[in-house]
Amino acid sequence: MAVDILIGLQWGDEGKGKIVDVLAPTYDIVARFQGGPNAGHTLEFEGTKHVLHQIPSGIFHPHIQNIIGNGVVLDPIVFRTEMQKLQDRGVDASQNLFISKKASLILPSHKVLDRVSEEALGTGKIGSTLKGIGPTYQDKIGRVGLRIGDILADDFQDRYTRLVDRHRKTVEFYGQTLDLGDQEQIFFEAVEYLRTLKLVDSEYMINDALNSGKRVLAEGAQGSLLDVDFGTYPFVTSSTTLVAGACTGLGVAPRHIGEVYGIFKAYCTRVGSGPFPTELLDEVGDQIRKAGNEFGSTTGRPRRCGWVDLPSLKYSIMLNGVTQLNMMKADVLTEFDTIKVCTHYKLASGEVTDQLPHSFDTETVEPIYEELLGWKVDLNQIDTVEALPEAFNNYMTFLEQHLEVPITIASVGPDRKSTLRREKASV
Repeated sequence: MAVDILIGLQWGDEGKGKIVDVLAPTYDIVARFQGGPNAGHTLEFEGTKHVLHQIPSGIFHPHIQNIIGNGVVLDPIVFRTEMQKLQDRGVDASQNLFISKKASLILPSHKVLDRVSEEALGTGKIGSTLKGIGPTYQDKIGRVGLRIGDILADDFQDRYTRLVDRHRKTVEFYGQTLDLGDQEQIFFEAVEYLRTLKLVDSEYMINDALNSGKRVLAEGAQGSLLDVDFGTYPFVTSSTTLVAGACTGLGVAPRHIGEVYGIFKAYCTRVGSGPFPTELLDEVGDQIRKAGNEFGSTTGRPRRCGWVDLPSLKYSIMLNGVTQLNMMKADVLTEFDTIKVCTHYKLASGEVTDQLPHSFDTETVEPIYEELLGWKVDLNQIDTVEALPEAFNNYMTFLEQHLEVPITIASVGPDRKSTLRREKASV
């Protein structure tokens, strides 16, 4: 069988968690392949909102095996709290959750490093969530980091101490002191809890499942435009958020890749610093933010809002080999008489293009818009594709013609049931 992959096509916060939850019942395994607690996947059903930061979004389905893959960086403290919240809601995640021994550990000192290095950037801040993600990936690439499997070693305490000593020297370089307070004790208590769970060689687990005919859904975090190589560098995350990241983050060969679901909002948002060509710094942007409740599920920060950006979507589709598009939060645009779509960029030279520049820092772009008629219908009340208003169908058709990939799911409300499936047709 193949590994199907779910990817965010914008700057994250596209609604991937909801789509995983909708698709999950048809899969045997849901696996998270990169990122850490800087990502928040929000699911809402039966009137209750659930936010997952490190646990795969298939966890609410008892028959599904959920895997935290080797490409993930795991914070034991955040993880334990997340597991307890699930337990409080009647979900015993320990029964169907498996953690790769090769996943990296986030230490309390990583979060201190994250903070002091971000502060040192002054006005050029990246916009880090300060969860220790970047420093943990740095240690991984520097071949000095700790992994989940290390907590089973007799000398884990010594390995931990050596790494923290390295971090202390770095923090002192910035003229500060490494003060962990009570976080170190809480960390080791969380590590002790981790030792009671199912720690596995997940690459074997996934490939054995594929060989036995089981279906696997790989779940990404953040979005394609935050990819460390192809995103709006340097305002990016520290991992590979593209389909390629699923291969290295789970130990899956490219030949096993099947469907690629590309998730995007009917508009566009971004949290933190970095370029955003279609950003709306006016009452329209405020209206979208309010209607969409656009505040970070991990940080609570207000998200920057703007119209949908087709050049960036086409770029993400190309890099990921997207086979199906899922459009989220279309109901947020209900109140607008007209809706704008950025189809091209105008460069400083006057050239018009639909390609992203090497760097938005050195190339100023002006979005070129086409304006479409709004639908002015409460989509939350619609539960069939046939009942969708003509203007909304025209909007989807317009996007499909430009993106050349079909929209097979349209989300018209926050609840699980407000997810309409469309027939996959050639465009």
